[in-house]
Amino acid sequence: MQNGIMKIIQQQDSNSKWDATLNVTALFEFVFIQISSFIRGFRVVFYFRKPNGMMLGKEVSFFNMSKIKWGKCLRLGNQVSISALGKNGIHFGDNVSIGAFSRVVVSTSLNNVGNKIVIGNNVGIGEFAYLDGTGDIEIGDECTVGHHLSCNPENTNYGNLETQINHQSVSRKGITIGKNCSIGSKVTILDGVNIGYGSSVAEGSLVTKSFSENSVIGGVPAKLLKKRKNDLQKYFSNLLSCKPI
Repeated sequence: MQNGIMKIIQQQDSNSKWDATLNVTALFEFVFIQISSFIRGFRVVFYFRKPNGMMLGKEVSFFNMSKIKWGKCLRLGNQVSISALGKNGIHFGDNVSIGAFSRVVVSTSLNNVGNKIVIGNNVGIGEFAYLDGTGDIEIGDECTVGHHLSCNPENTNYGNLETQINHQSVSRKGITIGKNCSIGSKVTILDGVNIGYGSSVAEGSLVTKSFSENSVIGGVPAKLLKKRKNDLQKYFSNLLSCKPI
């Protein structure tokens, strides 16, 4: 029975495994939740859309469904809100998971709407995330993100002392997270930031500037802690650091 269930789950994620000590009761509860989520995914049929293996938690909401696109096996946790009010909406790749109570929102106002949010393949984002797509957000393939991520790709201009701040213009540069990145929990990323391929961001960081590929960053504001290196790079680095006899 357990092997049969695992084969079904691995059709969505070939890397899925469970602990050998897992009890049967927990296994059946897990399966029941997954089946319920799969059935709820058929809600999108009422919008004349194909579920493609979509799994929905309880009280998931969609706005402007015509601007929302998804690949295979999209998973949205309980009370996730998806709002594609924008020029190009929201695009989810294959095997994307968004944790419970998260908000993926392109715009919150009918005035000066944002552009798009793009999330690549095999991306997992934890609970209570807030993705604001007014200035564009792009998250590359194979990224893992902890809970309480906050992405804010917009800045309010405040230079004119004669005009109320909330009546002044905004600037938008966008946020890009490269492929194969690891973002810790409670990370805030501000407008104009580009996080390079293979980078890791420590939890609790405030990222205010861009970093190149394979960077390990952390802090408030975030700074470069070190660079990730493969074994060959480490060897030559150690070799060059050796003092001559």
